[in-house]
Amino acid sequence: MTLRQTPLHSRHTDLGAKMADFGGWDMPIEYAGTVAEHTAVRQDVGVFDVSHMGYTEVTGPGAIAWLNTVVANDLDRVGAGQAQYNLLCDESGGVIDDLIVYRIDDDQAFIVPNASNSDAVVAALTAAAAGSGVTVTDKREDYGILAVQGPRSDAILEAVGLPCGHDYMSFVRAMWRDAPVVVCRTGYTGERGYEVLAPAALVTDLWDAVVAAGATPAGLGARDTLRTEMGYPLHGHELSLDITPVQASLVWAVGWDKPAFSGREALVAERAAGPRRRLRGLLAAERAIPRPQMPALSVDGAAVGETTSGTFSPTLKQGIGLALLDPSISEGDEVVVDVRGRQARFTVTKPPFVPPHVR
Repeated sequence: MTLRQTPLHSRHTDLGAKMADFGGWDMPIEYAGTVAEHTAVRQDVGVFDVSHMGYTEVTGPGAIAWLNTVVANDLDRVGAGQAQYNLLCDESGGVIDDLIVYRIDDDQAFIVPNASNSDAVVAALTAAAAGSGVTVTDKREDYGILAVQGPRSDAILEAVGLPCGHDYMSFVRAMWRDAPVVVCRTGYTGERGYEVLAPAALVTDLWDAVVAAGATPAGLGARDTLRTEMGYPLHGHELSLDITPVQASLVWAVGWDKPAFSGREALVAERAAGPRRRLRGLLAAERAIPRPQMPALSVDGAAVGETTSGTFSPTLKQGIGLALLDPSISEGDEVVVDVRGRQARFTVTKPPFVPPHVR
């Protein structure tokens, strides 16, 4: 299979990045090393190429009102110029994708879904929109996306002539080198930062300017350690068609009072009955690094679940993970994870593992 490439592919290879298949895309995993790149984002500023993510426009009379009958979160909680973390579920309550909806006005929005789910999101929304007068347009090929993340992200944007300082989960449309861009106060690291959506033809110049201004190029390895320290879900790990928002502890991202959204009946029933498993954080009580799909046991040796993500935390200098566990397991309990045949003790906790600084 031929891997897809972002407009910045040559920049990554020129920097000697370690490349790998990520959702069918040839993406940089690390440049100078995951720990160094992670630390740059936590303490200074880093830049990620996230141009593999999707970009979908939803337009037409009453587009937001229609979209609000499909996605799980309540779009009436946000106004024009604001973004919202959201979920697109199937009728069983499984998650087709978690995504960000950017509300432009009552008649238009754009959505940024995960890379590997973009086609599924477009297909689901297109099918749901039939006869509504709303148009769903896949514009992934037209855009590139940079994530500028870290305490100095404002300084970097100011240096390259982009707007900054707006509220968390809001966005500003601007011009950069005579082309339209969108600067969003969003990110996936837990640090203050921005995601900049720019025309594909412009994104290489934007990357060069941001790096020249002092941002450290960071790969998907650091992106994963950063998001795991925050306890942020990754679709295919903490969310899937088999893992519902109720199980993933994302009840806050569901508009329970809305009369309709995809999967509502199933999710309401599951919430009332109580889920068969819940997402928890795991903090290593000894030297051990968990990885996905490792069995979790009670201290008595009974099977209680499975890890969904796991890594070494560069900030805490210890192993951390996320796991779907039996509801009988509570915060503060201890579980045992089978780490490659060795029984390692972990304390059950509630993420984030380190303090967030998104605001």
